[in-house]
Amino acid sequence: MRGHRQTELPEDFWIPIPLETNNITALSPFLVPQDHLGGAGIFYAMAAFMFFLFVAGTAINALTVACTVQYKKLRSHLNYILVNLAMSNLLVTCVGSSTCFFCFCNRYFIAGPTACKIEGFAATLGGMVSLWSLAVIAFERWLVVCKPLGNFAFKSHHAIAGCALTWIFALLAAAPPLFGWSRYIPEGFQCSCGPDWYTSNNKWNNESYVWFLFGFCFSVPFGTIVFCYSQLLFMLKSAAKAQAESASTQKAEREVTRMVVVMVMGFLVCWAPYAIFAVWVVNNRGQSFDLRLATIPSCASKASAVYNPVIYILLNKQFRTCLKKMLGMSTADEEESSGSSVTEVSKVGPA
Repeated sequence: MRGHRQTELPEDFWIPIPLETNNITALSPFLVPQDHLGGAGIFYAMAAFMFFLFVAGTAINALTVACTVQYKKLRSHLNYILVNLAMSNLLVTCVGSSTCFFCFCNRYFIAGPTACKIEGFAATLGGMVSLWSLAVIAFERWLVVCKPLGNFAFKSHHAIAGCALTWIFALLAAAPPLFGWSRYIPEGFQCSCGPDWYTSNNKWNNESYVWFLFGFCFSVPFGTIVFCYSQLLFMLKSAAKAQAESASTQKAEREVTRMVVVMVMGFLVCWAPYAIFAVWVVNNRGQSFDLRLATIPSCASKASAVYNPVIYILLNKQFRTCLKKMLGMSTADEEESSGSSVTEVSKVGPA
């Protein structure tokens, strides 16, 4: 059958990773189903997962943007970065998840090498904007709540600058593979594309790019998030200790602590698999590993388009109330509550 004939791989694709299947390099991920990597059920299950990410991620992020446009009270400078996060998530779902769904249905990257570069670049760009947006959110909260600069007023042009920086940093990370520093190739089950961090083709080129991503695009944002939220927790614990008899302050401390833990864990779930796997491969060149495991980091990063909005937007009471009102699901009590004075928790949580 045509789907199982062996063909030569394109020049820009080469995987010397040893697997149980003999002559794997004769099975082009652009030309034939990758049934040597798993049964049809696995590919269709992954297709279903990508379809869920596409539908849920597109819906929740599009609603976030629409809700912000409709309700003026959400268009504060501190919410700009949340809309920026939603836009980056839409890029991941509309280009990355949708393409992967189509390819998983066919069990190989049927869209071709050019589409592979486009999908890899778009998913990486959107993912990096999302990643840096989380760091900017933490930095904004630190500036506004902890006031390290005294009476410094965080204004709209500061928020716009923060959003612009996320796209600049993301382009610095996503563009190099298009110009020869690493490259975009199929990964895992060969139905999604990402930077080449696991082949031995042009070893120094790929390894230097991996270390660049690990240092600039993982360690720096993660360090920023940990520092800023730890300062928030320290400040809140100090306030709670000074007001030990205040039930509202104690409650605020517990709620914000849970929120911060969820935020940090969400970041790690999204990006730790890529960072750990890529660094392990770079430091263990020549050792055999199951190529299919490379699908895990790809799925974790694309899934962030769904769980990041849940953490940063739907857990925001103001956003949640306006969203329910837009969908006709709010009650009079909720609308009255949304207009009341903000609580200590909302001052510390993402706004």
